[in-house]
Amino acid sequence: MEEQIRKAAGLILNSRYTTAFTGAGISVESGIPPFRGNEGLWNKYDPRFLEISYFINNPLESWKVIKEIFYDFFGQAKPNKAHLALAAMEKKGLLGKIITQNIDNLHQEAGSVEVCEFHGNSRRLVCLECRRKYPSDGMSLDHLPPTCRECGGILKPDFVFFGEGIPQGAITCSYDAAGLADVFLIIGTTGEVMPANQIPFIAKSAGSKIIEINTEPSNFTGSITDVFIRGKAGEVMQKLAIELFTASLDNDKDGINENFEVHGQ
Repeated sequence: MEEQIRKAAGLILNSRYTTAFTGAGISVESGIPPFRGNEGLWNKYDPRFLEISYFINNPLESWKVIKEIFYDFFGQAKPNKAHLALAAMEKKGLLGKIITQNIDNLHQEAGSVEVCEFHGNSRRLVCLECRRKYPSDGMSLDHLPPTCRECGGILKPDFVFFGEGIPQGAITCSYDAAGLADVFLIIGTTGEVMPANQIPFIAKSAGSKIIEINTEPSNFTGSITDVFIRGKAGEVMQKLAIELFTASLDNDKDGINENFEVHGQ
């Protein structure tokens, strides 16, 4: 792993623009299980509750499950070392944007600013009638389904349900960030979800070097990945951040503490 870490750090340090692409694997260490796989949420919950047609016709039934998963459970999650390392990289000028498939808001909570939310964000609710948006922590979920203060319409979490298209703004943000990248850093995604799994190929076609961090080989590993680092996102990103910041300290006066927060020396 150490050799691959050094190789990855060298690519990033020499990159004009680096983009990160994150999936469910980056949030597992924050206590959020993936949706798919043996330990996935779809082994416990019926995915039809997140189908847009079912939600529209059965908002109360859907909201009971949504509240349990995304607000009672996911709402307790905190950013881990991988999220914090990416935020510190951005602050140090070593990362241009994050494209995330996740809806947990953990990148923003860690301090990342430039985030393309490909599938939306559970920390916002949107009215199905007037499209007004609300922060989820500002709305009571004691009475379900929650409704819009302006028009009384049903509120829906502002992330992409099954049967919904990806918002054009998210597509533009993500594709642009992939096309700009000299280095494209894949973290915690196996490449099974369409159309998000096409984004790394856009980066590769534009000439990007692909660094992949995953616990197992993915659909990208044997086809476009240049540097594969096998391991948990938090462990690997901690090592990569230390390598990056140790090297960059030779060129400036900014330091980095153990929580990956930039500070002056």
